[in-house]
Amino acid sequence: MILVTGGLGMIGAHTARALVDLGREVVVTTHRRTEVPSFLAGNVTVKALDVTDRDAFLALGDRYDITDIVHLAGSVPDEDPVQFFRTDLTGLLNALDAARTWGVRRFAVASSLGAYTGRTEMPWHEDLALPTMALPHLIIAFKKAAEPLTTHSLQGSGVQPVVLRIGTIWGPLVDPETPFFHIPPYISAVLRGDEPHPLYADDGGDSCYAPDAGRAIALLTTTDVVRHDTYNVSSGRPYTNREIVDALQALSPGRRLDLLPGRQAGPGDDPYLDITRLTEDTGFTPAFDVPAAVADYVTWRAKNPR
Repeated sequence: MILVTGGLGMIGAHTARALVDLGREVVVTTHRRTEVPSFLAGNVTVKALDVTDRDAFLALGDRYDITDIVHLAGSVPDEDPVQFFRTDLTGLLNALDAARTWGVRRFAVASSLGAYTGRTEMPWHEDLALPTMALPHLIIAFKKAAEPLTTHSLQGSGVQPVVLRIGTIWGPLVDPETPFFHIPPYISAVLRGDEPHPLYADDGGDSCYAPDAGRAIALLTTTDVVRHDTYNVSSGRPYTNREIVDALQALSPGRRLDLLPGRQAGPGDDPYLDITRLTEDTGFTPAFDVPAAVADYVTWRAKNPR
C-alpha cells in the first residue's frame, strides 16, 4: 500500500488517482479537508492525520502495510514564518521517521521549480547547481531546504529518496482564485462572464495539468528502477497566454478576449522545466496539451466549485 500525505489536495488527489489507475492500493491522509473528490471516492482509504503528531503518524504503520510514501502535505504561511517552518519541518521529519521505521522502498517528497530561482539558462534541468539567493516565497524556501534534509536523512537507510521538483500545476481542485498562478483566476472570470484582467500574449512559461503531474509522480513512485534522486515534474514545454486564450475562445466562439502584444518584461524567455530525465526513467509523456487541458478544466468547473 502506498501512503500519500496531503492526499486530498490538488496534486495529492491526482497522484492518488494515478496510483489507483496503476493498480496500487492507496491510503491518503488529510488534516483540514474532508470532501473526497468524486474521482477518488471509494477508490482510496482516507485517514485524518495531523502530520506533526509523530505518534499518530507512526501508528499508521500498525494498521497498514505501507511500502512507499509520497509526502505532499504542507501548510500555508501566515504572519509568523517561524511557525510555518516549524509546522512543515515537523511534518517532514515525522514522515522521514516513518519511512525509516517501516523500511519503505521509496520516499518521494515535494520540492518546487522555485528551487532554480536565479538560474537564467532555459529550460531548467536537474544538473544545474542551485543558486544561494533570496527566494520569492516561504513555501519555496522550505521546499528547497527539504531536498538535502530528505536525502541526508535517508542515507544508509535502504529507503530511496525521490525529490520532486514540481512545476506550475493547475487543474481540477486548484484554488480558482489562487494568487500563485494567473490562469485559473483568468478562466474563472471568463466562466463568470466577467471581463478578465488583460494578459500579455507571449508571457507564459512552465505549466502542467494536474492529472499529468499526478501520473508523473505515480510513475516515479512505482517504476521498478529510478536512477536519480531528483526529478523535474511538469509538462516539459512552455505555454503562452495566447495558447490559453485561443483554447478558451475555441470553446466560446462568440466571446472576445483581447490580449496585450508581446511580453510584459520585453524580449526574453520564461522559465520552464526540462523533463528528459523523467521521461527516460519512467516513459512519462503528458496526455494534455493546452487546448485539451483548458477544455477538460472548463468541463470540470461546470459541476465543481474548484
